[in-house]
Amino acid sequence: MNDLKIRPIIGLEIHVQLATRTKLFCGCRLEFAAEPNSNTCPVCLGLPGALPVMNRQAFEFSVLGGLALGCDIAPLTKWDRKSYYYPDMPKNYQTSQYDLPVAFDGAFEIIAPDGTSKKIGIIRAHLEEDAGKNMHEGLDHTRVDLNRAGTPLLEIVTQPDIENADDAYAFCVELQRLVRFLGISDADMQKGQMRFEPNVNVSITTADGTEYRTPISEVKNLNSFRSVRGAIEYEIQRQVHAWEDDHGYTLANRGKQNYGWNDQREVTEFQRGKEESHDYRYFPEPDLVPAQLDEAAIDSFRARVGELPLARERRYIEGYGVTQKDCEIILADLATAELYEAAANQGADPKTLTKQFVGVWNHLASTHNTSISRLGLAPQVVADLAKLVDAGTVSASAASQIAEHIHANQLADSAKPADIAAELGLIQERDEGQLEAWIDDVFAANAQAIEDALKNPKKARAAAGFLRGQLMKVSQGKADPKLAGELIEKKLDAMKGGSA
Repeated sequence: MNDLKIRPIIGLEIHVQLATRTKLFCGCRLEFAAEPNSNTCPVCLGLPGALPVMNRQAFEFSVLGGLALGCDIAPLTKWDRKSYYYPDMPKNYQTSQYDLPVAFDGAFEIIAPDGTSKKIGIIRAHLEEDAGKNMHEGLDHTRVDLNRAGTPLLEIVTQPDIENADDAYAFCVELQRLVRFLGISDADMQKGQMRFEPNVNVSITTADGTEYRTPISEVKNLNSFRSVRGAIEYEIQRQVHAWEDDHGYTLANRGKQNYGWNDQREVTEFQRGKEESHDYRYFPEPDLVPAQLDEAAIDSFRARVGELPLARERRYIEGYGVTQKDCEIILADLATAELYEAAANQGADPKTLTKQFVGVWNHLASTHNTSISRLGLAPQVVADLAKLVDAGTVSASAASQIAEHIHANQLADSAKPADIAAELGLIQERDEGQLEAWIDDVFAANAQAIEDALKNPKKARAAAGFLRGQLMKVSQGKADPKLAGELIEKKLDAMKGGSA
């Protein structure tokens, strides 16, 4: 193997469930873990005479997704019947798109684990319906739940530009962030809302320059980033070893094959040979009219997409001094990002504002099982709270209490944080006379700490911290910690000078 040049060739097919309320061609609700077959109708059951009606929002979401992936948008796109039989496909065909997908010829930028920027080509992104679900667990027979049948999916197909499992992992993570940011999908993999199918083969070049290409393995229905990386890494090694054992193990001889991923054993398992497009007998769907978009309509969608998460992340890091980790929260969705920017434009210090988004507001949203953007906060309210902390008027912990009060009393768009702080008794005491009086009481009651601070270098720092803690206790948390610390240090320095 040392004499061989190994080059993985990896492409991805990703199915993203679009965040519509109803299915693609009927009015049945999309509801996770509903009673089996409770959300069905003649259309999604494929009953004779039932006619589909296109979900407009699903189509718009697919256009937004295509534009965000750098794709061209087709001025005319149609739907096709993809014929195949499985028990969970009630019509015996899937309504999909074949030769005229809604989006095509794109490129999506990722940041690879080594920090380099890479662009992955996008062949197409098309709209299609999902199948139902076969259920086998704990049974001696198969049951079929058709609640998922007709669920709108955006299928994204990349060029085989991905060079290794880590880059594939990065692509999947960034794609999830993108669709959530746009609001076109919740992309919850535990609910099957985002599924990955890597296509993997290997170019093997021998010492004499002869190139062999192993069969393409499509690993089906992966539902975690970890599985994507594990399956690709395993397939690369498996294919190389298979070729070493048999140089006839090539794409020309074996074609394409479907595999499953055994997550417990961390191995791929052969399922069947893979169909080619002619096996599906595509033909235009006669019951749905094509969709047309002029340039003005496409431009209006492009304006809705706006600046993408990766570009915003770079700008926030450079302009606001945030970290990449902070951006995971601030860029959770477009509305949250715009709230952050609007608050910064109201004069809030970005450093304090970031701390509150990551800490105060994110904690509040998580506690109430929602997102920051759905708290309904006005930018001015967010900015004013950050300004109170930055000015030392309230402490960071008091800011959390104020945020809770705002949410509990439905004041998200009209609150005056300064008034709430006064009402709740949270304004920090900055009067030096009052602070010095409290300090005198603390010093009088803690002679040992004073002695340690003055005469024991090993304990001096801890002693000063203890004195600050006692001051906060005496003041019932009202003392400005920063100013109080400065006055304690000043008093200790004066005592040191007096005892010299």
